[in-house]
Amino acid sequence: MQNYEFQLNYDEASYSVISYTGKDEQIVIPETFGGKPVTIVYDKVFAGHSEIRSVVFPETITDLGEFVFDGCMELRHLTLPSALTYLWGYTFVRCGIEEIVLPDGVRAIPPYAFKDCKNLRKVVCGSGMRKIGAWAFGGCDRLTEVVHEPDVEVSPDAFRSNEKIMEIEY
Repeated sequence: MQNYEFQLNYDEASYSVISYTGKDEQIVIPETFGGKPVTIVYDKVFAGHSEIRSVVFPETITDLGEFVFDGCMELRHLTLPSALTYLWGYTFVRCGIEEIVLPDGVRAIPPYAFKDCKNLRKVVCGSGMRKIGAWAFGGCDRLTEVVHEPDVEVSPDAFRSNEKIMEIEY
């Protein structure tokens, strides 16, 4: 059973998921709460839930908070919603994902977003990507491919501690 706690956002037109309890391997984030869209998955909501293997996002999600999937080592693949615009930093730190495609609306990968994702091999950035922050992929020892537009500003420390990175621009 999946139990969520919600908080009304400042706009009073949408909600954030602020906590989760459960032991399910497949997570399904609700699209609405109280008749209003769920737009934010707040900080640390799924942190430490090593049982999670997959996550289904509603298309209403625009923001993923800090440390949302920290320690979700069984999480291998996920499809992000096309409405996603913001990663808040450390979002996927120390999780088990192997590949990820970031939607066109995501403009930046903040510092430490994927730090120590030991299974991460490939990242495809959408056409809206403009900046990749410091240590975004630090410690991602299996990462061999990051695909992005040629005008993306990449921090010189984005791949710190990883010598095997191959950047591909498109």
